[in-house]
Amino acid sequence: MILVVLGTHELPFDRLLKKIDKQILLGNINEEVLVQAGHTKYYSKNMQIFDFTTYEHMADLYRKANFIITHGGTGSITMGMKMGKKVIAVPRLIKYGEHNDDHQLEIVKQFQETGHILYWSEPMSLSEVLRLVKSFNPVKFESGNKKIISLIKQFIDGA
Repeated sequence: MILVVLGTHELPFDRLLKKIDKQILLGNINEEVLVQAGHTKYYSKNMQIFDFTTYEHMADLYRKANFIITHGGTGSITMGMKMGKKVIAVPRLIKYGEHNDDHQLEIVKQFQETGHILYWSEPMSLSEVLRLVKSFNPVKFESGNKKIISLIKQFIDGA
């Protein structure tokens, strides 16, 4: 199963669902596609679509998914990274009316540069990224929380 996550942002992101629908029709996606669509209203006979669910249910879907295709939201990306999942992130872009600015493009490029995820954005080919995901081995996610806490503790103890 492929899990597609559009998050909770109020602007629609049907551009991604149209591209995934096309990849299903072309035969580049052959497995079940489950979509958390949020505020995006889209109909497809090729995908199972729901609006919202609980955090626990989303975490369960992430665990069950072969890989994740998500918008460029940090929470949606890092949930997959923390589980060691293969993630393709797709930034919502202002030019399509999908977000208020292009910060998601910066986020996905940074995670891609560190080897944690793959990303897709036009004019790249989504079919090529789908081929790459098969052999992609994401860099293991390491939280910086312990380091930050240690630095704060050193600062307090040294004061």
